[in-house]
Amino acid sequence: MAELGRSPTFLVQGNQQRHILDQFQKNDQHLSEQYQKNKPLCFNANAFQKTHPRKAAQNRKDADATLVSPMLLGVADGVSQIEDFGIDASELPQELLKACEELAMSQLMPDDGMMVSPEDAYEGPVSLMKAAYESTECLGSTTALLAILDNSTQIHGKLHPMVAILAVGDCELLILRRLHGRQSMLEAVFHTEMQRIGGHAQQPIQIARIDERVDPDFDENVAVEVIERGSAVHYVSAYEGDIIVMGSDGVFDNLFLDEIVDICNKMLRPQAYNPNGFVPSDPMLLKQVAHRIVMESHSKTQPGPNGYYPEAPIGKGGKVDDTCCVVGEIVEWTRSHSEVWTRVRRNRQWQHLLTCGGALHSEDVDEDDQMAMHYHGKAQDYTRRGSQRGEREADERCPVL
Repeated sequence: MAELGRSPTFLVQGNQQRHILDQFQKNDQHLSEQYQKNKPLCFNANAFQKTHPRKAAQNRKDADATLVSPMLLGVADGVSQIEDFGIDASELPQELLKACEELAMSQLMPDDGMMVSPEDAYEGPVSLMKAAYESTECLGSTTALLAILDNSTQIHGKLHPMVAILAVGDCELLILRRLHGRQSMLEAVFHTEMQRIGGHAQQPIQIARIDERVDPDFDENVAVEVIERGSAVHYVSAYEGDIIVMGSDGVFDNLFLDEIVDICNKMLRPQAYNPNGFVPSDPMLLKQVAHRIVMESHSKTQPGPNGYYPEAPIGKGGKVDDTCCVVGEIVEWTRSHSEVWTRVRRNRQWQHLLTCGGALHSEDVDEDDQMAMHYHGKAQDYTRRGSQRGEREADERCPVL
């Protein structure tokens, strides 16, 4: 095996993608089960990412990006090859996920008091990704994966939350569930598939915006076609306690699904019986799970004590690449979530005015609002408490950084 191992993703030019889009027709898959509790849900999540040391030694920037927020989880894997043309490979993935988050904040909050106009209403994952891309400006090329908590679905007049999943390229998502009660082990119930041109590990379908340095014939409409026609879309019923693992190809090329499930079961143990119901996991524990998955992915590229390389889905010795992972848990959306998120939305509007020459000044923002401006979107469940002290504790635990 070569010293650097299998190399990461190659840039796929627009005309090449356009010719194969019919092979990647939108897979609108709907997995539904009976839902029994009429309550809105959200994500409690955290993430970890690390470029492979051998790739870092080449002075390549980490082009992965992750997003964790109550209504939206995301992973985007930028094409590092774009750096050969003087383009920062990390900018488009980061800008794209940030744009998705802004749209999710305005469209998906499960609060009657935060109504949006019909033209701004949520219309599904493809529309959200398309609008996000059209609002971006950075150059680059990236694969992308979104998990959206949609609380608007009703079946037989009852709330039926769903996770809407959109995949472009070879990032993957795995949903785990305790099928035999909360004291049982996690089992895989859903898994997306990679979208690669001709099955080539270095040529995933991707969302791009490039200039004449890379492709003189580039047409931005190709990226829109990729989103509209090439996205794989799935809808899966959401249950409190479900675990979602999302990762770049650096995870799923190197770890088998049963290895990921095993890591989650070792670190996310079944809860003891609690008469008050489900207790959300500490977000730091979720970060530790993501960290373990990333480091186990990197370990596949190192020879074992016997000098042999470990088996991996892509082949012995795995793949040397940027590696990122999001681990999320589905929890109940509570009043504390609503209060924090309302503050965040208000302050982002203020921040927009500040940066656009508005009349507001930083001293006009109170201390709590300044803290909320730095909210990073790490959702937590705040269980109902009967006392004011309990409510204050829930606010103190809110993920404001």
